[in-house]
Amino acid sequence: INAEYMGEGIVLAVEKRFTSPLLVTSSIEKIVEIDTHLGCAISGLVADARTLIDHARVEAQNHRFTYDEDITVEACTQSICDLALRFGEGGKGSMSRPFGVALLLAGQDEFGPALFFLDPSGSYVKYDAKAIGSGSEGAQLALQEKYNKSLTLNEAKILVLQTLRQVMEEKLSEKNIEVAVVSGGRFQIYSLPELQELIAQL
Repeated sequence: INAEYMGEGIVLAVEKRFTSPLLVTSSIEKIVEIDTHLGCAISGLVADARTLIDHARVEAQNHRFTYDEDITVEACTQSICDLALRFGEGGKGSMSRPFGVALLLAGQDEFGPALFFLDPSGSYVKYDAKAIGSGSEGAQLALQEKYNKSLTLNEAKILVLQTLRQVMEEKLSEKNIEVAVVSGGRFQIYSLPELQELIAQL
């Protein structure tokens, strides 16, 4: 999973791995929307991620109903980490084990675009560019070499896909990747035709 931050927005890209040729590719979701300005990429146990994402969606809507404004990216990140930290507390609502998932949360609020990495321990860190999951070491090295803050959004999309292609075992195609962009305060997951158009630029 790769993500880029720049002044214009953030790009998320993930590889979708298939365990069977009979699997319907569109049924695998590795990038999900939390709110209109906020989404995340998943690495790890998808079932655990769903619990965290559902919590984040409720927090985002509660914030909107209470304050009549979008939740900030960091506040949403913090609420997810608060849930992850409930592991081992005991009592009602506590978790019997840690969540087995890492997330890259990307969004845009009044402070601009923001990218946060959340690990299973419940801690979070803000990044300009970050790779997580299998192959993340090589991808992170590539991002460190090629990323700079002056990249345009389109250049960032190309860089993310080039980095993803380097670490993927399968040939990169619109069926085995997912791409999302946060720009202009909107979170958008790319459709198959949009992915084909993006891949054609490589």
